[in-house]
Amino acid sequence: MNLSKILSLSFLAIFLINSRLSAQHFDDIKRYKVSFSLAISANEKLIVIRSFVNNNQKYLLLVNPETLYTKTDLSSKYTLSSLAYSNMLAIFKNTAYVKSLEAAAAKDIQLQNAGIDHSIPNEKGITLTIVLCPSHKSLDRIIFQSVFDEFKKIEQPAPLAISVSGKWMLKHEDDLNWLKSLVEKKELDITWVNHTYNHEVNGLPLTKNFLLIPGTNLDVEVLENEKLMLKNGLTPSVFFRFPGLVSDKKIVQKIEEYGLIPIGSDAWLAKGQQPNVGSIVLIHGNGNEEIGVQDFIRLLKAKQIDVKNKQWLLFDLRQGLEKEFE
Repeated sequence: MNLSKILSLSFLAIFLINSRLSAQHFDDIKRYKVSFSLAISANEKLIVIRSFVNNNQKYLLLVNPETLYTKTDLSSKYTLSSLAYSNMLAIFKNTAYVKSLEAAAAKDIQLQNAGIDHSIPNEKGITLTIVLCPSHKSLDRIIFQSVFDEFKKIEQPAPLAISVSGKWMLKHEDDLNWLKSLVEKKELDITWVNHTYNHEVNGLPLTKNFLLIPGTNLDVEVLENEKLMLKNGLTPSVFFRFPGLVSDKKIVQKIEEYGLIPIGSDAWLAKGQQPNVGSIVLIHGNGNEEIGVQDFIRLLKAKQIDVKNKQWLLFDLRQGLEKEFE
């Protein structure tokens, strides 16, 4: 292993340790805003995507442009240089972060499933993404327990991504705390994906539905959801999933200007889409998609031998894109 790779892994280890230490509840968030800056400390060169004040101290939401990991930290720990969004893209054009933004933008004209829908090239496994839209039903805990039971001897904690909406968090405190407990016990490693605050849906055609409903306030849908995530002790990732996977070119561009990477899926199980090598699999875990849950349980059972032989694994969405664009 060459020196540069060793240093890269060392900085990632430091970043992950700091990320876990920074996972805290912010109960007094003020002046939360989109803010792009270059943040430099003794060990790191990071990108600021948000700034806010909590209990009279200024905090930052930072992303490592090479690994896509995020963390919150005190502003005072860094030397900051403000950047325009376009300048950030230019300066970090060779990083996995900007390359992922560009890859997502390349599919922005699709009405459904815009963004990145496949990752982990040439690897034996999938990226599992679970969606938590607003619902009156309880969390499908069997999904998460099945993942842990199946992978505990192979991958622990098992990586997955959860797309979470604000109104789900508000109504399911016990379920959310249970998910956090799995992370604390190192059973799961969860990447928290912004899935909007309200997740509005109506009976109109897709061109006037979900985030395309006239009058939708994106600052509320994106930033208020992040604030609620932080209040609940969740660190927002750089990923965003459109409700219903519905968007248009204009709204994809707006989401990316928040510094967020749109994530789709090439294997929505409830729609009969079968996962392939490197698929981003989508299932709803909010109690509203029994077919998708059953399909996933069957998929796990079918892959039991491959899992034991490490021929079918779960991959972290961030690490998959880092590998894709290294």
